Amino acid sequence: MKRRLVVTRTMPPTVTARVAAAYDARFLDMVGGFDAEIFLAALDGADAVLVTPADRIDAALIALMPVSLKVIGTFSVGTDHIDLDAARASLLAVVNTPDVLSFATAEIALTLMLMAARRAGEGERLVRALAWRGWTPDFMLGSSLEGRTLGILGMGRIGRALARMVDGLSMRVIYHNRTPLPADQAHGAAYYAGEDEFLAACDVLSIHLPGGAATRHWLNADRIARLRPGAIVVNTGRGSTIDDEALIAALRSGRVAAAGLDVFAAEPAVPAGYLDMETVVLLPHLGSATHETRAAMGMLALDGIDAVLDGDHPANQLV
Repeated sequence: MKRRLVVTRTMPPTVTARVAAAYDARFLDMVGGFDAEIFLAALDGADAVLVTPADRIDAALIALMPVSLKVIGTFSVGTDHIDLDAARASLLAVVNTPDVLSFATAEIALTLMLMAARRAGEGERLVRALAWRGWTPDFMLGSSLEGRTLGILGMGRIGRALARMVDGLSMRVIYHNRTPLPADQAHGAAYYAGEDEFLAACDVLSIHLPGGAATRHWLNADRIARLRPGAIVVNTGRGSTIDDEALIAALRSGRVAAAGLDVFAAEPAVPAGYLDMETVVLLPHLGSATHETRAAMGMLALDGIDAVLDGDHPANQLV
């Protein structure tokens, strides 16, 4: 008898095919908000579930899950949408998808940096609106990243991939972590232990922090004031790490020159203050959105689910 797996959202075709072949599968194909009632009803007799960051798996929901459930797989690296302590207390394994999305997400961070610095979003909108009146020497001047300092906040897998990518831009790279990396992992980036010194040196701040209470509104008005005047802020980590009101105020005043944002605290809602700003590049959470990466994420999550159900402890098991 096949084991039963519930999948909350539509997956890449290769992932769906593997699930359909290997499991007694229930595909919920949720769009938009997470429906906990439908989710719980589908779990009857399930051995495993594959969820996404759009699905809030809190302690109250975990308490209602059937005893048949052995493992929660998440289509993500981050797990702030899952109460890991509650999962642990309920003897539920949790597996995620590390490594496979690092390069793709770093690509989006680099894209946002370049778009924000060179006013690419504004220019594209101008052309589409048929409002471009022709070239002049002073038309839509942006800023070059050559010789500027990129500050990477959170030098994990994605931050390290970004550090490697900017070699060709002739940028200086610095980073702020709780501890310095071994030299062979830092890729020439300089470690700044002090938060004040780090922020003051950043022409571009790229945020790669996990979500959760410890990092909520890390970039607040106080820290923005310590950035180099005219800095660019990029976020491909978690939307909750930015105090949006503070960043919007800094953008309006010119204290922050531009921002590139791929993530938001209450997705898919975007704070209204960003929407009419030409200095902000907004993307709909595209960090890992390549065919290759999303397929690899699904396969890695399934590998972890398979291993747990077979009695093993896979490398991507968190709980």
